[in-house]
Amino acid sequence: MSDDLDTALDAVGPRLRALRQQRETTLKDLSVETGISVSTLSRLESGSRKPTLELLLPLARAHGVSLDELVDAPPTGDPRVNLRAVTRGGMTMLPLTRRAGGIQAYKLVIPGTRRTQQPDPQTHEGYEWIYVLDGRLRLVLGEHDVVMKPGEAAEFDTRVPHWFGAVGAEPVEILSLFGKQGERAHLRARPKGATR
Repeated sequence: MSDDLDTALDAVGPRLRALRQQRETTLKDLSVETGISVSTLSRLESGSRKPTLELLLPLARAHGVSLDELVDAPPTGDPRVNLRAVTRGGMTMLPLTRRAGGIQAYKLVIPGTRRTQQPDPQTHEGYEWIYVLDGRLRLVLGEHDVVMKPGEAAEFDTRVPHWFGAVGAEPVEILSLFGKQGERAHLRARPKGATR
């Protein structure tokens, strides 16, 4: 085994510990999430056990990072995200992130319609933040029924019944940040009236 590989593997333990502490997760919770025993997780973090692919894959998934990030692999190739758009029910969804886990970003294009749409609110695990880029978006969220314009954003727990669609014949384009585990988007903003 080369010195570079040894060095990279030795650095995995502290990185695993830092990721777990950053998520404020215990070894026991991580064990339940990954199926890896608490003692194995502890030995991995302390560096007394060498990581294997079978151990790193579920840990990367649990921490919401890629294997490259977990082992601090050097950057390679083209940094652009080249994922394919998917069209379902007339809506086009373009993934803007490629890493597994954590918050996922999408651009959605929802076609317009000449007739009034009948909302069919759905629920699922997660948390969503949406931002209207162009067009007008009707958002039905629990007892709320609002029309959003470009530049407006909404965030909500997706366990609340929700539905959204275009208002009128023009399509609507939105950005969506979605966290399956309920992660929220953290935005930094100055208080109203504050100056730099």
